[in-house]
Amino acid sequence: MCNADIPTLKVQRLRASARLPVRATPGSSGLDLYADLGGAGETLNLTAMPQLIGTGIAVEPPPGYEVQVRPRSGLSRQGVVVAFGTIDSDYRGEVLVDMAFRGDPGRSFPIRHGDRIAQLVVAPVLRTEVLEVDELTTTDRGSSGFGSSGR
Repeated sequence: MCNADIPTLKVQRLRASARLPVRATPGSSGLDLYADLGGAGETLNLTAMPQLIGTGIAVEPPPGYEVQVRPRSGLSRQGVVVAFGTIDSDYRGEVLVDMAFRGDPGRSFPIRHGDRIAQLVVAPVLRTEVLEVDELTTTDRGSSGFGSSGR
């Protein structure tokens, strides 16, 4: 049942083995996203070479929103890298997660069917116009970047 005051993320299960995303706690910003490798017992090994991991679902964000694919902190601590991704409001294909393992060379990290591999965050998108200008407003920081504001 959906509350009319809360935007709804529509989710389509593309395979019977897929799990729908769920919020782990009431205060969680993201919805846990699960690996769909075809069924119980299926496993793959992450290496340093990035791999696209299927989830078995497609999503339809509410109008004016996007869906962000973000890493899970528990996996990051173990050396698993998840590329931040954006699912645009008009994309209807399978949600894939770009993952790799940055641990010791020659080692791998197992991903099993049904493992929580990433999280989805639904966020509003501000629509803007693009205006070409000859000059931008000056600031104290200017063009200093990549660590220039301190540690």
